[in-house]
Amino acid sequence: MDRQINEEPCPVPESVLGQLYRASPHGLIDIIEPVPPDVRAMLAVYCYRRAHLANIGLAIAANCDEANLSWHGGNLGADLFMKSRTAETVSESFHAQRRKVTLSRGPIRELAPLEDNLV
Repeated sequence: MDRQINEEPCPVPESVLGQLYRASPHGLIDIIEPVPPDVRAMLAVYCYRRAHLANIGLAIAANCDEANLSWHGGNLGADLFMKSRTAETVSESFHAQRRKVTLSRGPIRELAPLEDNLV
């Protein structure tokens, strides 16, 4: 068993999660529209609990009702519902806030030369 004991399973296949991550703001809605409301709420809570997917969870929650989010996420689900209704253009914000990957352009630190004088 590769999963940790407390790790919750993703409510949708990993391929769908990958599509959500790569989707445009308008494409996100097209992907989650056929997902049943209860699974959509579970997915919103699942994504929101993970820092790198939190904005996607917020965008999904904007397409969920309060009862489903509260049922599957408890107080977090109710809070997620409120945040999804007050955020400015939620479906567009998750792409704008997604962090860009940057690579170092120089050495991280200078290493002292190795000395061969071992006595």
